[in-house]
Amino acid sequence: MVITVSPVLDVTLRLYTPADESAVVELINADRLPGQPHATPGMLKEALKGRSPVDAGWWAELDSPVTQVAVYRAGAVIGAVSYALRPKDRTGQLLWLHCRERQDVADALIRHTVAAFEACPVHAFHFASALSLGLEALPVRHRPATVAAVERAGFTGQRLWRYMRADLPAHGLPHLTHVKVGPDPGGKDARRLEARKGRRTVAEAVVGLPVQGTGVLWWIGVEPHARGQGLGRAMLGSALDVLAGLGATEAILYVDDDAPPGDERDRTAANALYESAGFAEVDRLHSYILSTSS
Repeated sequence: MVITVSPVLDVTLRLYTPADESAVVELINADRLPGQPHATPGMLKEALKGRSPVDAGWWAELDSPVTQVAVYRAGAVIGAVSYALRPKDRTGQLLWLHCRERQDVADALIRHTVAAFEACPVHAFHFASALSLGLEALPVRHRPATVAAVERAGFTGQRLWRYMRADLPAHGLPHLTHVKVGPDPGGKDARRLEARKGRRTVAEAVVGLPVQGTGVLWWIGVEPHARGQGLGRAMLGSALDVLAGLGATEAILYVDDDAPPGDERDRTAANALYESAGFAEVDRLHSYILSTSS
């Protein structure tokens, strides 16, 4: 089905076809953040099938995604959006959207997605897709037109993550002398680092195998009984060394700093650690919800 978005501009929406592949990959790469891989046709195929190496369990709860493209005049693809229903709670899920930040196209794609779910609540940008390395929400500074479109449609945003990157190898960090490195039980594309003192684990970290030269620091932690001894900084140095040894030339990480200062989930100390190690903020990541009462 073809839907006319603007008769004046001659813009329509239709279902994605394989012939749109290269144009949609170009749209995705136009929005690429520093530290994120260049999208490939293979990554797009996985996203279209509703599969992702990150948040895979959430994707498994969805119906098959519907992907629409916005087409201008003689057939040029100028936008794309993918969405799916989650049957267990009847919520619509806007999975990803790209349009070179053209405001009219962003508005049209958002309006169409909301209309596709009628009276259902709609969640936008809640999952990481196969098009990224764990980018689980919308980067608000890099995507101002998309942010404006979801807000105009009545969505409410929630700050979730601080997205950061650093060049590798890292310099000036201490390292732990005895760290066990092995496969991570939670993922085939990750490595777990573990430091022990006697029979007790004192610090751990999980890193993702590099993709196009980028490694991910997924998680780092120090056991409560071992804190205050510099183990977090030393484990960070060891984790970044492991990534560099695996061929990474840069590292990214996500800090869930949505909690206020003083909360038990306050990430002030973590942010300070990463900044002192050379990580710089690329963007803030927000997700959005449109309730049925909006």
